[in-house]
Amino acid sequence: MHALFRLLVLLTTARKRPPVSIFDPVSTPMRARLTDIDIAMHINNGMYFSLFDLGRFELMVRSGAWDVIRKNKWTPVVQAETITFRKSIVLNQRFTQETRIIGMDERCIYFEQRMVADGEIYAQATIATRMVSKKGPVSNQEIIATVGEDVPADLVLPGWIEQWRENTALPGARRPAPHQWV
Repeated sequence: MHALFRLLVLLTTARKRPPVSIFDPVSTPMRARLTDIDIAMHINNGMYFSLFDLGRFELMVRSGAWDVIRKNKWTPVVQAETITFRKSIVLNQRFTQETRIIGMDERCIYFEQRMVADGEIYAQATIATRMVSKKGPVSNQEIIATVGEDVPADLVLPGWIEQWRENTALPGARRPAPHQWV
């Protein structure tokens, strides 16, 4: 994680904010720092994903899921992500990062994350995540049961995500994935 110092601060401060359900949206206030920007003086496109990591940690800490994850020695990993940019966030600009779970399938939990300034979306990402343990992937059923929350009945994965995953998937880590340009 690129923003390690910010993560350490967030892990401390998030516990002081009101608790939420793992299925609630959370808002994380931020400011674009010198270490976030590139030569164009706006947040570097790759930095957005590091900042989005922080939003997911905020949700996990405030919902109590982070304690469960650590107790079970699980590791959260990103399996796929896509982002769309609309406006640039510039040096020293204040913004919030909005994070919510938008659905699940048999393998992943999907997050929608946004960078918002002045009430407008500047960037939006969809991120497919999993939990892994030393024994391998942890099922979503086990995660939800262990976290102790019921999946809301209205939590329906957007239809385009299945097609996105099919069209961008690589073979599993235990199968060969030879490099050949097509």
